[in-house]
Amino acid sequence: MKTLVAYFSATGTTEAVARQLAEVAGADLYEIKPEVKYTDADLDWRNKQSRSSVEMADKSSRPAFVKDLKDAGSYDVIYIGFPIWWYTAPTIINSFIEEYGFEGKTVILFATSGSSDITGADKQFHAQYPAINWKPGKLLNGATQKTLEDFSAHSARSK
Repeated sequence: MKTLVAYFSATGTTEAVARQLAEVAGADLYEIKPEVKYTDADLDWRNKQSRSSVEMADKSSRPAFVKDLKDAGSYDVIYIGFPIWWYTAPTIINSFIEEYGFEGKTVILFATSGSSDITGADKQFHAQYPAINWKPGKLLNGATQKTLEDFSAHSARSK
């Protein structure tokens, strides 16, 4: 089984978890990089005109990202990580999924968040992309080595 850990991280929090998960799962690591990097002002959720607020208010928003993932179709299992924004995934995750498809692949979401869980994102993506073989996602704030090992092992068993 060929495994990929793909992640979007605006501040580095999700990146740290993704790197650890890739190591534990024996997976390739891929960063979902926006074509235009997010600034602190872009991430100001209190400002309704900030870039992240505008993107999240528009459900059809598909922010551009650097499309440099090689052999996307060769992966059997894809973990997709992101910070929770407005109770779900940033819309750049939709851009990534729609670019590479993953129909018939096993996909597992993981997230980091200051206060929200992953339930909203899990439900949204399972409904939005029914041709993907979704497995339950997990919030991995401050995940320990054991937590990541258990998550990876559980995901492997449920394929």
